[in-house]
Amino acid sequence: MKKILVLNSGSSTLKYQLFQVEGEKYNVVAKGNAERINRDASFVSVKFNGNSKDVSVELKSHKDALEAILKILLDGIIGNLDEISAIGQRIVQGGAYFKSSALATEENIKKVEDLAVLAPLHNGPAALVIRAVKEVLPQIRQVLVFDTSFHQTMPYEAYTYALPEELIEKHQIRRYGFHGTSHMYVSQQACKLVGEKSKVITCHIGSGASITAVKDGQCVDTSMGMTPLAGIVMDTRCGDIDPYIPVYLMKMEGYSADEINDLMNKQSGKSGLTGYSDSRDFEAAYERGEEKVVKAMQVYIYNIVKYIGSYTAAMGGLDALVFTAGVGENSSLVRKLVLEKLAYLGIEIDNEKNSQRGFVNEISKVGSKVRAFVIPTDEELVIAMETVRLA
Repeated sequence: MKKILVLNSGSSTLKYQLFQVEGEKYNVVAKGNAERINRDASFVSVKFNGNSKDVSVELKSHKDALEAILKILLDGIIGNLDEISAIGQRIVQGGAYFKSSALATEENIKKVEDLAVLAPLHNGPAALVIRAVKEVLPQIRQVLVFDTSFHQTMPYEAYTYALPEELIEKHQIRRYGFHGTSHMYVSQQACKLVGEKSKVITCHIGSGASITAVKDGQCVDTSMGMTPLAGIVMDTRCGDIDPYIPVYLMKMEGYSADEINDLMNKQSGKSGLTGYSDSRDFEAAYERGEEKVVKAMQVYIYNIVKYIGSYTAAMGGLDALVFTAGVGENSSLVRKLVLEKLAYLGIEIDNEKNSQRGFVNEISKVGSKVRAFVIPTDEELVIAMETVRLA
């Protein structure tokens, strides 16, 4: 029996889950967040044995956050830090270097730091946490699990942008894709249901969202690109737009590159069209019939359906469609609107099953040519399993 700690770093947060592993069984012992790092009113939360609590604590750095998490684990959850067998770290951007998970060697940590230019909000903080672990718990092996690894099987024609070759090589410009641990997990679960040799499209739809085509268990294309900005319309990200639009706005409005980046990542998407950045508020306004929200929902659904259609064509067919993540798992409305537009594929929605949530659920009617599923994602479990495999 061993305990695996999974860490997920954000710019001002550090999420964690502690797994107890016995054979093939992975049980979550405790989980929580360190919030508002280097900000006022910072705290650490924990859920354990059906109870939860928040502890106010000053968090000046990600190292402080790590130490606060370890302290809260030592408060009745584990006896000592030697009980932690290994630590798994989620890394957003692995670039072209990491085709699979890797141990946190000095060389690999430096590569993670170098790749921060492609994911500044995530890779930088993750590297800080990796180094903090090495300082606080030098004896513990760390495993780096990359969001981008699952997408490394994409063929050349899927990941290549038509830019001058010398710039592509110099700046590592290509489609990388994200949410890889989620797409890997739910596609594997789908393959268990429809067969290993199958064509599956996974829709990770949350605040950020991406759609991935998986053929015979391997990613062949994905909607996010060099950065998580590309693809479908999201809560605050614009998704795919004419690449000249940012240049045009810089010329016409005098925006700087940083201002354009902020505009497209934080002020666009459903929020930009309607003012609602939270999907629950967006759906409530849709149900009330607010005209701008109804129109924005049409844009949102159209984007999703268009990607599903293009990936069906790219794979030469489709066996199963999977919805996952915050919106994908919980919004019967979004699933219904998407599936109604995909009726031509032979999907018949079971409205009663579609109204349920919280478990693996086939929401298409028996006999549908293409089957539709809701499969709750579990990225932390994937990270824990990869950590056991390597460490």
